[in-house]
Amino acid sequence: MANARTAANTRWAGVPAARRRDERRDMLVRAAYRLFTAGGEAALAVRAVCREAELHTRYFYENFADTAELLAAVYDQQATALGDVLARAVEDAAPRPDARTRAGIRAVLRFISDDPGRGRVLFAEARGNEILAARRRAAQTALLEGVLAMTREQDPPLPVVIAATMFTGAMTELAQQWADGRLGTDLDAVVDGAVTLSLALRC
Repeated sequence: MANARTAANTRWAGVPAARRRDERRDMLVRAAYRLFTAGGEAALAVRAVCREAELHTRYFYENFADTAELLAAVYDQQATALGDVLARAVEDAAPRPDARTRAGIRAVLRFISDDPGRGRVLFAEARGNEILAARRRAAQTALLEGVLAMTREQDPPLPVVIAATMFTGAMTELAQQWADGRLGTDLDAVVDGAVTLSLALRC
């Protein structure tokens, strides 16, 4: 135990207090991500997370009120990463609806393929968890607003809003099914089919 305390003191020696807290928070979030993707919500006990992060339990409560708040932070981290990837993909694509749609769908599915745990956090696991449910609703609303913004219309007519809403719901379900492994492993085939259907929906 003395060696552990010495190692902890050495780790944070000379590091400003605010940065120490931020680093410990990040360590806890990353540890929770590993546990959650391996064992689901039941794996997120405070002691288990602290053991995985190699931190004392007091550092957990320095950053989070409970494991529900920690799980929300895990979701936020992955949602932010996905948003960044999606924005870059759409920005780099040719300025045609089909090209931007293809780039966006591929970016989302590739993001999940690169680390299947991301899909468990963002779409699959803990469907009964109200914190995750609230964040997923907010994310879907943000996606809808982004799709409507791509139309470049200040006040889109009702048919456009309906089509965008249907596309948003379909995209969320597509990502969830891909994360669950129900669509096979051929990314190109899934992207091609999704683009064809989404463009038909807009017509």
